[in-house]
Amino acid sequence: MLPVRRSPSHETVPAATPRWWRPYAEAGCGALIHVDLAPAASHEAVALRYLDEAELARVGRYRRAGPRRQFVLCRAALRILLCARIGCRNDSLSFAASRVGKPRAVVDGRPVATDFSVSHSGEHGLIALSRAGRVGVDVEERTMRHDIDGPLKTVFAPAERLALAAVSGEAKARLFFKLWTCKEALIKALGTGFTIETSEFELPGPMLAGAKSGLFRFPDLPEVDWRVDMVGNARFEAATARELPKHGQSGEPPSGSAATVAAR
Repeated sequence: MLPVRRSPSHETVPAATPRWWRPYAEAGCGALIHVDLAPAASHEAVALRYLDEAELARVGRYRRAGPRRQFVLCRAALRILLCARIGCRNDSLSFAASRVGKPRAVVDGRPVATDFSVSHSGEHGLIALSRAGRVGVDVEERTMRHDIDGPLKTVFAPAERLALAAVSGEAKARLFFKLWTCKEALIKALGTGFTIETSEFELPGPMLAGAKSGLFRFPDLPEVDWRVDMVGNARFEAATARELPKHGQSGEPPSGSAATVAAR
């Protein structure tokens, strides 16, 4: 790899900097940013300048161009967005893992409250930034899976399997990715990784019937409300999940009733 010159710790992005990210939606998660991950040497060259030494070392360990590009462009965009939101310098920003393994931003050695989540698939990345509380995002480029029925029992709960059994062909594949991205966004928001089996909780019933959003509670964490939003488009499937503030706290109070689904 060619030597990389670090960015001079910009607090804001110079106007001439090529941008490979743009606002995507306000999906109840604070902010959602789309990252263009199509091959573009100019974007990658600029993005590398924002990474720190540890991140550059990680870049050097990638053997395939696609995953390397996804990491470089998503991490640089995340740095730029966080610096703007937090009001910090790039060289003050680093990343660590929480006690349960969820990535978090650190400024001058101190964790910051702003939560974030990053996902990428193919040529599309999404970055979710939370106003308050935990947030998760997942994006998946749709592919026609020949083994779509294979993982159903291990991935989905009974009501979800019934919804999938009611459709076929392309409609089944689309529903598969809608449900999967919602479940993964929830797990990423919770921040404990796949220590929770996705087949042990079900999405809200209205979402299985076609609703684009819903309220949810994990069976083992019924005191916390989460909002789930399907935010995909014609190019990819995607979902966000965010923790709602408790009633009486600042921020958006929970409305409606959350679906609490007992574990199997």
